[in-house]
Amino acid sequence: MKKAARIALVHNIPAAPGHPAASASLDVLDQVNAVDLALQKLGYDSTRITLAKDPLSFIKRFRRERVDAAFNLCETVDEDASLAAHPAALLELLDTPFTGSPSRALMYTTDKAAAKLIMTASGVSTPPFVTFGNGMNGDPSVLATPLIVKPRFEDGGIGIGSESVFENTRDLDRALPGICERFGAVIVEEYIAGREFNISLFGDPEPEVLPVAEIDFSTFPDRLYPVLGYRAKWEKDSPEYTHSPRRFPHDLSGDLRVALRETALRCFRLFGLRDYGRVDLRVTDGGHVFVLEVNANPCLSLDAGFAAALENSGVSYTDMVERMINWTLHRVGRP
Repeated sequence: MKKAARIALVHNIPAAPGHPAASASLDVLDQVNAVDLALQKLGYDSTRITLAKDPLSFIKRFRRERVDAAFNLCETVDEDASLAAHPAALLELLDTPFTGSPSRALMYTTDKAAAKLIMTASGVSTPPFVTFGNGMNGDPSVLATPLIVKPRFEDGGIGIGSESVFENTRDLDRALPGICERFGAVIVEEYIAGREFNISLFGDPEPEVLPVAEIDFSTFPDRLYPVLGYRAKWEKDSPEYTHSPRRFPHDLSGDLRVALRETALRCFRLFGLRDYGRVDLRVTDGGHVFVLEVNANPCLSLDAGFAAALENSGVSYTDMVERMINWTLHRVGRP
């Protein structure tokens, strides 16, 4: 049956093939296709609208389409990850209800340095760090080695791999100028050895914590630090991808499972996430839980971790889309 609401799928324009991060960037089209197909199955009228660094053109098109709500799938603006919150802010200025987190949540979680400062101030354990770039030059000697370097604003594993781990500050100092030249500002944080978990959350106004997922590094090549970086996420022929499968463990202790779930829920609320999110964590052999990253609006591809967690909990992809549209319309009083 045809639904009354008209939905805009708002997304960024991905990088062209050949771009260094093309695989991660082009994935947004897989998300758009999957969500659009679900909307069609549900009977919604939909339209696709791209957003670039030309907000006036977007606003004209958006108003011309006369949509009732937007499904926000923007991950960057013209490949600038520091602008990831701007599409949501624009939709807020247009007074249009949209799926996913508000702009303030996206702004704080996209900035790894800001997110870590907020977590630290709130008593959430995250690896100690310093920042480099944009006039900031932290002192890595105050940190315990090994250290890992991450772009401050990129996501999808861009700029991260086993080669991002440094066992001493001498090698780090030599490498930092080149890394900053390529990726801009970076954070340098203590590398946490241990098991890695992803906790997805889904719901509004209160989220449900979905089944705990673990990245299985048990067969990861000995010569490489186990890091879920770009190759592990996108290059299917790489050893990093092949040896870092996702699983949903049933052998976790009750205390660890509770700690992971409670930490993820605390982060979801702390940053004001909405509808869905994912928290990435590491746990040391001593049982200390560290939050690596808080992801507002994580990837919604059919083969991504969030969809896998939903499936594991018995929620279909189409049901996910329907619930998110219902929550979005309900927030503005629509049935």
